[in-house]
Amino acid sequence: MKEKWTAIFDWDGVILDSSRHHEESWERLGREEGRVLPEGHFLRGFGRRNIEIMRDLLGWSTDLAEIQRLSSRKEEWYREVVKEWGIEPLPGVRVWLERLEAVGIACGIGSSTEKKNVELGLRILGLERFFVTAVTAEDVQKGKPAPDVFLEVARRLGAKAGRCVVFEDAPAGVEAGRAAGMKVVGVTTTHPGGHLEGVDREVERLDELRVEELAEWFGRSA
Repeated sequence: MKEKWTAIFDWDGVILDSSRHHEESWERLGREEGRVLPEGHFLRGFGRRNIEIMRDLLGWSTDLAEIQRLSSRKEEWYREVVKEWGIEPLPGVRVWLERLEAVGIACGIGSSTEKKNVELGLRILGLERFFVTAVTAEDVQKGKPAPDVFLEVARRLGAKAGRCVVFEDAPAGVEAGRAAGMKVVGVTTTHPGGHLEGVDREVERLDELRVEELAEWFGRSA
């Protein structure tokens, strides 16, 4: 029996278009806490965990308990915004997941967001059946660009890192995928074409891909 490859998806900006929702949640948190958010903060922090954003990019605090409080509140705001505005999968996502499902490619999620956000999104979008596991910010010590989140997905799926393909839209995630020793498909949702360095393939939407094309990377059929 031929060994299959494995698909690992980032969440925000790859499966669903949530950038407006997250940016709004940061703005609401800033207003609530009386903090000024610098221009361009959202794109600089995209793909990273809240702890790195608040501590390293925004400089809000170095106290882990305070960062956790702020992070939890920010994600509460995000879920409120999702419920208020609704949310949709990105174009081509469902078609691509159905193609992978049809040939038995196992899929997992590796994200810097909270598990509750992924669970809520999967329910709203009706995509639960496509994913075997989801590794989120709470499950790893180091966030992207460290490879931990993707390596943990591979471990849970019983997959070799060298036979995994990561689907990412942020430079930090691309770097994490490469550090994990995985192939990386860049999705130009949040960064224009040509701005995701180090990817093996770049697409605007996932249904541009063919299963056979990716299987060829590993020298065998899907």
